[in-house]
Amino acid sequence: MSKAVALREDYDATRVRSLARGSRHAGQSRRLLALAAIYDGATRGEAARLAGTDRQIVRDWVLRFNAQGPAGLIDRHGGGAPRRITPSVMEALAQRIEDGPIPAAHGVVRWRLRDLCAWLHEEHGVSLSVSWLSRIVRNENFRLLTARPRHYAQNPDAQDIFKKTSLMPLQQSAPVIPEKTSNCGGLTRRGSARKQS
Repeated sequence: MSKAVALREDYDATRVRSLARGSRHAGQSRRLLALAAIYDGATRGEAARLAGTDRQIVRDWVLRFNAQGPAGLIDRHGGGAPRRITPSVMEALAQRIEDGPIPAAHGVVRWRLRDLCAWLHEEHGVSLSVSWLSRIVRNENFRLLTARPRHYAQNPDAQDIFKKTSLMPLQQSAPVIPEKTSNCGGLTRRGSARKQS
């Protein structure tokens, strides 16, 4: 069985506990308190039970504490994958959207998201789905605005010929008298009773 790794000698239990009280990170405070118990003479197993973990993790904390001090016990996050769209690519995309397509050159009258995805892949080597590009474009405050289609030979003067106009005002209809209902829920006839033959 290997010998336990010793803690740094420039810290003691009271100093480590005061650092735990002043920490803004809950995970760091928990780890510091476990190390303070070790400074007080507790075994690694007892410190692990105090921290709610196992001895191997406490050993890792000791190694991190010895190498980096209390800052080594703060949670470290990988940061995730790097952004696919760099600021320079984002600037080029915004400029492309602002300029709009040239119908004769690009074959479209407005940019579709799939057109922009293809352009990003060809020009910058960035592969994005249409839905992801939609989020990016909306976050940049671009909205899809499409003009109502209009025929190139449309003549507003000729349209006036076909507009419907009312020559006479409409007459008011006679007031509607509601039908009476019988006791059984059906409609009754007005006037005389029906003759039986």
